[in-house]
Amino acid sequence: MKKRPSARPSGRHRSSAGTISAPDLPLTASEEVDLFHGRLAIKELEESRPGWDAVNRFLAAHQFPLVEGPSVTFVWRGDAEAVNLRHWVYGLESSQALTRMEGTDLWYLVVEIPERSRVEYKLEIHHNGGSRWIEDPLNPHRARDPFGANSVVHGLGYEVPSWSKHDPLSRAGHLEPFGFESKALGGQRRCLLYLPARFRRTRQYPLIVVHDGSDYLNYASMKNVLDNLIHRLEIPDCIVVFTDSPDRLREYGNDANHAKFLTEELVPDLERRLPLIGRPHARALVGASFGGVASLSTAFRYPGFWGRLLLQSGSFAFTDIGKHNRRGPLFDRVVELVNAFRRHPNALSERVFVSCGVYESLIYENRSLVPLLQSTGMQVKFVEARDGHNWENWRDRLREGLSWLFPGPLMMIYE
Repeated sequence: MKKRPSARPSGRHRSSAGTISAPDLPLTASEEVDLFHGRLAIKELEESRPGWDAVNRFLAAHQFPLVEGPSVTFVWRGDAEAVNLRHWVYGLESSQALTRMEGTDLWYLVVEIPERSRVEYKLEIHHNGGSRWIEDPLNPHRARDPFGANSVVHGLGYEVPSWSKHDPLSRAGHLEPFGFESKALGGQRRCLLYLPARFRRTRQYPLIVVHDGSDYLNYASMKNVLDNLIHRLEIPDCIVVFTDSPDRLREYGNDANHAKFLTEELVPDLERRLPLIGRPHARALVGASFGGVASLSTAFRYPGFWGRLLLQSGSFAFTDIGKHNRRGPLFDRVVELVNAFRRHPNALSERVFVSCGVYESLIYENRSLVPLLQSTGMQVKFVEARDGHNWENWRDRLREGLSWLFPGPLMMIYE
């Protein structure tokens, strides 16, 4: 959250509490909205015909991107031929030009972003006939994924969930690697096993299998999430297996061998070695994007075996006419799966949690899938978020998804 703009005239903008005059206190949400109803800070600066000193004071007085109600001001300072905002909000132009403020080297763009939104972006700098994409040097917030990092802007009211952060008061579960020789996949797979802090062999536990497990751990803080939710009694103690694939687009895209590996090999082996409950209502599959497809595909091939599904931004491509989807040949087998389910929907599981960002192109496919799931009699919960196709979106939905699929003692009080 940004600070009160001490460089601006005291008393010009007022909240319901009165005049804003303290220079270093955080703004409340009502004060943020009140600022928006006044003049945007960047417009006041521009109308003052600023010199270098005024620009310096402006940059020192604010945090960027500058959020004023629903208006967000992106800025960049430097010598360039053009500067563009590059974002991942489906439905908007992916490249939007910043304007250079006359007489300065300050570039700016004001964008309307709904409250509680979270948007990842980069800046594209054109200079000396070339261009490069960079993270915003004025913004300390970063989101990381397997391909690098993006800058992040938080709309009014968004906060990083406290339950996704390390909490020294939460007893930590234990992660240990193990290898598994799969006949179905023709080789060894490396996995990580999560055992809760209170693990005892005299007790029995639900099993959660997570696709793209390393990414959930590295980019969606899933170990922190598990530690915190278990410690706070929001989900029961559970055993979690984090799996990965060296060829995920093939294996996750509706592959019979992958489904066989999980259902006929991995689970029976784990149930022999670990104190698992061993019934459908205590087995869950988790996956995002193509991992969501892999989860649905596995449940489709083994209906009733997996009693819980958590599907996040699943790449559920389908067609109403023909067999080929606009997303290209990589999705042909996905289309086969979803078209088959659309023709003959049946109860694959008991509870299905589906989430998707409204700023991603897959929102249409996910919205279309949910009524089909519901028509089979399965319990289905669908959550939309003002976010895109990224790991922090999926992180932010884990508490709601896991606690709905596996309500702990605390959550069951409210059911």
